[in-house]
Amino acid sequence: LGRVFDQMAREVSTRDRRLNLLRVIIPMGVALSAEKDFSRLLETIVIEAENITNADAGSLYLLTDDKTLKFMIIRNQTLNIALGGTTGKETTFNSVPLYDEQGHPNHKHIASYCALTGENISLEDAYTTTRFDLSGTRAFDAQTGYHSRSILTMPLKDTSNNVIGVLQLLNAKDPKTNEWVPFPEDEVVDSLALITSAALSAYIREEALRNE
Repeated sequence: LGRVFDQMAREVSTRDRRLNLLRVIIPMGVALSAEKDFSRLLETIVIEAENITNADAGSLYLLTDDKTLKFMIIRNQTLNIALGGTTGKETTFNSVPLYDEQGHPNHKHIASYCALTGENISLEDAYTTTRFDLSGTRAFDAQTGYHSRSILTMPLKDTSNNVIGVLQLLNAKDPKTNEWVPFPEDEVVDSLALITSAALSAYIREEALRNE
């Protein structure tokens, strides 16, 4: 009986979390769809994604014509870093190629793997995974004193289901205990990816029409 009550409590808690976050996601979608400044749009996508997932840091890449992922936004609350967007500060990190010099897919980097496969990737701990090469992340930690933990990487797609960018969030916190936790994998995260993809895709499409 105790296990049944525990299960019921978890289900109610999960349902309440989803309802509360959806109350945030829907206004977020409206705000993003109304944004006409591209730099502010990209910045807002990362800020709102951090707020919804209670992440400490986030970055956004856009796919370029030469098949690389270019850093557009980089934010880290603990380190007080904000690059790109409306900050007037250029991002200084190198772009991530989708293919190596021999033309092989770059599956070593988590962002390029996400763009190539179109899959969400959630890692509990950047220091225990062997699935990806996170030497760059660890080098950044060593240089700044930061400690990267959980990572959530999501593809951003256009209406034809082609990847146009990647959104990456770092170090989720439990809002109640303030402890570092893995990112949840649920409908809220999926909705976040869909809304941000739709807003970004719509802006790029409208800009292309204006240019024509």
